[in-house]
Amino acid sequence: MNKMPLSNRLFMLLGFFFLYAPILSLVIFSFNESRLVTVWGGFSLKWYGEMFRNDSLLSAAGLSFKIAFLAATLAVVLGTVAGFVLARFGRFKGKSLFAGLTTAPMVMPEVIVGLSMLLLFVSLQSSLGCSVEDPQGLVGRLGCWAFGERGMITIWIGHTTLCMAYVAVLVQSRLKELDRSLEDAAMDLGCHPFKVFFVITIPVIAPALVSGWLLSFTLSLDDYVLTAFLSGPGSTTMPQWIFSSVRIGPTPEVNALATVIIVVVTVFVVISNRLMLSAQARRDKAMQAAFAGKH
Repeated sequence: MNKMPLSNRLFMLLGFFFLYAPILSLVIFSFNESRLVTVWGGFSLKWYGEMFRNDSLLSAAGLSFKIAFLAATLAVVLGTVAGFVLARFGRFKGKSLFAGLTTAPMVMPEVIVGLSMLLLFVSLQSSLGCSVEDPQGLVGRLGCWAFGERGMITIWIGHTTLCMAYVAVLVQSRLKELDRSLEDAAMDLGCHPFKVFFVITIPVIAPALVSGWLLSFTLSLDDYVLTAFLSGPGSTTMPQWIFSSVRIGPTPEVNALATVIIVVVTVFVVISNRLMLSAQARRDKAMQAAFAGKH
């Protein structure tokens, strides 16, 4: 077994230090007694108490987590459908256009995406008559309820549009690498394609779906540019709250919140990884048993 050269080890350590030293510093200073985030004044947990007493911070964090959960979930559903169409439907008229529109949010600047969606929602408000006191018709009332004011729903739609592109790419690449023999065997035995998709295809590509959900959740949670265009009064998210607090002078409350998020996300990722590995091991064992039974 070849050992890694010393120079490569040093570069790797420098890379890890560059990535994780700021995070470690943030965690350490969340236990700082001093209000100054760069001056150590002794160990204290008081900023965690201040964080839980800060209603505006908790409200912003709660809204961000709610939008991130909803956006990630809807992005996985829509991205899976888009990825399946691109990977399995072969060549069809308009496929290149569909693929380009699906992945466009990945390569377009978020400023352009945010501005275009802002203009879209403003046009919808005008078309539905949301500026009048009593919009006409059921469609008008429902549309004005959803788009009458920029807030959680408009942010959710914007984040879903962005995250869906990443999920579609992940699912498409996983489906192209997938061995279709299991699906073909199930259909040869009379299984309906709809059932094959949910019973065989979905469990096999589950790691890609989980990865897409986690990536979408992270992208939505820390997105600022899209949110700045699509939010309105009373819909301040956590990145917006942190950005405004940094402009007037950051406090260790932000460090405390970041530390809590790091711990929660780390635990969630570790548990998800363990569950995926155990599920994959069970599937591999079942496939080996099935092939052994054939022979």
